[in-house]
Amino acid sequence: MICSMNKKYFGTDGIRGTANSLPMTAGMALQVAMATAHVLKAHQKSDGTDKNRVVIGKDTRLSGYMLEQAMAAGFVAMGMDVIRTGPIPTPAVARLTTTLRADIGVMISASHNPYQDNGIKLFGSDGYKLSDEIEAEIEAMIDQDMEAYLPPPDLIGKATQMDDSAGRYIEYAKRALSRDKTLEGLKIVVDCAHGAAYKVAPKILWELEAEVIAIGNTPNGRNINDGYGATATQNLQDRVVSEKADIGIALDGDADRLIVVDEKGRVVDGDQILGMLALAKRDQGFLKGGAVATVMSNLGLERFFARENIPFTRTAVGDRYVVEEMRRSGFNIGGEQSGHIVLSDFGTTGDGVLAALQVLSIVNDSKKPASEVCHVFDPLPQLLKNVKYSGETPLNKSNVQAAIKGAEERLNGSGRLLVRASGTEPLIRVMAEGDDNALIQDIVNDLCDLLQNQAA
Repeated sequence: MICSMNKKYFGTDGIRGTANSLPMTAGMALQVAMATAHVLKAHQKSDGTDKNRVVIGKDTRLSGYMLEQAMAAGFVAMGMDVIRTGPIPTPAVARLTTTLRADIGVMISASHNPYQDNGIKLFGSDGYKLSDEIEAEIEAMIDQDMEAYLPPPDLIGKATQMDDSAGRYIEYAKRALSRDKTLEGLKIVVDCAHGAAYKVAPKILWELEAEVIAIGNTPNGRNINDGYGATATQNLQDRVVSEKADIGIALDGDADRLIVVDEKGRVVDGDQILGMLALAKRDQGFLKGGAVATVMSNLGLERFFARENIPFTRTAVGDRYVVEEMRRSGFNIGGEQSGHIVLSDFGTTGDGVLAALQVLSIVNDSKKPASEVCHVFDPLPQLLKNVKYSGETPLNKSNVQAAIKGAEERLNGSGRLLVRASGTEPLIRVMAEGDDNALIQDIVNDLCDLLQNQAA
């Protein structure tokens, strides 16, 4: 299977790049804000006198100050009132967009990327990420001269700082558990990745009566995701074991994904989390339809759902596509192997904190160790490798396509192959899985060798 992306600015999760370089410059952020405001007003078909509102949140990156101010200026110039929240998780921005009756929500974050990168994620008034069609309209406006669309001076907006955004999210997250539920008796190590949840995550767990050990909770603008968080779990694994904790949870830089570490220090990825949550919801009578995952999820998860008679659907990579399929099919749980878990009964996007609370509650209620509760299927051998490229992707070359077709024939129905361009980085991701580990290794290595030669 070959997947690719052809948008100019927007990837699978908004716009992303190196800070102070295109497209992550202050000038570009200003243009994105103005273009977004213009498209919003065009869809509203108003007479131009309505005063719209936008919520702008961010993670802890140094460049967030620059991009926040630039975007605020762009929205204000287009006649929108701006509400700045300071550092809060991405799902908190989505939630506040709806509860504050804002027209647009903006999260300034590059998620799990290092601090040198940053990004812009956009949410509609309903709290859901904007559709591909709306993003295409915004892209078409970004490179245009926006001066002709500026309103008169009396319709310029204003910007204010919201002081209780974190407190609102804390109360919202706690309400995801029933009032009689606590986490009393659990010793939890929480890794905040020096990111957006560095304050709210430990506080939520403590207020729910858990014994909390927080790491990765001292951001300085340059250490986000650096050796901590959902993509760098070794510190968490070591700490869980040394503290004899019951469980560890790792969030990423904007706290929209979750990785769990059991009491033995072993990593529990998004596929296992999705499987255990879907199974628990089914047994509790709360599962609507089935579960949604992406093409990257392990074949073992697919077989697990088949054994449990839980309907299962795959989508393209990106939690936005998971959410779109959940809405289309009426399912209330979905996620990605990387740890994006979407629980539509509680929110509109991936939420690492809410997913963690569900996992922790299940583990606590079971009175069993996390290693037993969180392991619901044996994953098939899976290998993922990345190949860097510059310029045009080599995926479109005929010899590459022929090699991919040949690799699929070698699998002969005993596994899966996925070759795709990353939506956030200049990488081609090659993933294969199946029952024969040696064959999987050969296929991935052969394809990566070819792609490296073609990309040189």
